[in-house]
Amino acid sequence: MKPLVSKDKRPVNLDIGSMKLPITAYVSISHRLSGVFLFIVSGLLVWALDQSLASEQTFNALAATLSGPLAKVIMWAVATAMSYHALSGIKHIIMDFGVGETMEGGVRGAQIVITLAVVLAVVWGILLW
Repeated sequence: MKPLVSKDKRPVNLDIGSMKLPITAYVSISHRLSGVFLFIVSGLLVWALDQSLASEQTFNALAATLSGPLAKVIMWAVATAMSYHALSGIKHIIMDFGVGETMEGGVRGAQIVITLAVVLAVVWGILLW
């Protein structure tokens, strides 16, 4: 008996690393990643708020800790992630109103989000150092 052979030529195993994604995909993926990062560090932020409000001693200790270079890098990362996540979220809300739903509009919106996020990252760096 002759074995059945499929005429389907679609790839079976996709190599995601070899795919060229549009800029809109990168902005969408990084929006989700920034949200996960912010969720993870939210516990740290709540703890820092608690420490700052507990007493004058804990406030001073927290202020001394946050003045170190590693803490400034972490604060910069959190501020940058918040800025990026907010900008990307605003882009999604604008698209929900029907503005920029085309591929060209999505690409333009993604470029604006990335540009503003880089500018804000630089601003946060200047403010922290």
